[in-house]
Amino acid sequence: MSLPQVTLDSARPLVAGSFGNAESLAAASIHGVRQACDLVEIRLDLLESEGALTSSRPWAHLEGLPLLFTARRGDEGGAANLPAERRMDLLAAVLGEAALIDVEWASAEEMAPLLSKLREAGIPWVASWHDFEGRPGSFDLIPAMAAQAAAAGAACFKAALRLHDLAGLARLAELQKAATSPTALMGMGPLAPASRLLCAQHGSVLNYGYIGNAPTAPGQWSATLLKEAIRQSLPAHPAGHPETASHSAWSKSGCPGSTQAPDP
Repeated sequence: MSLPQVTLDSARPLVAGSFGNAESLAAASIHGVRQACDLVEIRLDLLESEGALTSSRPWAHLEGLPLLFTARRGDEGGAANLPAERRMDLLAAVLGEAALIDVEWASAEEMAPLLSKLREAGIPWVASWHDFEGRPGSFDLIPAMAAQAAAAGAACFKAALRLHDLAGLARLAELQKAATSPTALMGMGPLAPASRLLCAQHGSVLNYGYIGNAPTAPGQWSATLLKEAIRQSLPAHPAGHPETASHSAWSKSGCPGSTQAPDP
């Protein structure tokens, strides 16, 4: 059976549903997941840390859905602090099932052998970068990293960083709006929910929400809620007025008002 393909298009923001633990993955039905998101992120590092990869493919019941496989490095939120060699092994083992592969931009050089395999197999990869602290100067790094990742062959550049104030939220949205190649920007922390909807409206090609009982990033929406909010906001409002669209979608989805984020 041919694998489902993923088209990364800023005019059609996709929702990636991510499982924060093996329990949530095992409990998910293919029908429910299909309703909740456009593609599924399988966090191999989390499954490895729980001992769920010993002899089975715990995502086998989701066959037929586009799968994005990630084996996150420890300093960017990964479980078990897996070395690059082990993360490459985990990802190489699933290439036959992958619609997309996530590789941290900071790991691109040490994981060059895996990237070569991806090129040979024609599998697109996401170059990702994460700042859980929201360090000063992080915003300024994003355009250069996105350009470098695109030049290196990445299908998309993804960046997630902690936001401390509304100025940071606005800056992130402006960076997303100015992106010249497929880009997925998102915030973490209390402003994360607003940032994820706002960036989707500005063309973020991948927008992450969780499925089950465990978010995979601080402030993350449920995939179902995020997909519905994006669906409500994009057709109803003209481009160039994301603030109004954000407020409308937030309210219609049953989320609290703009001063309070929905439960992550």
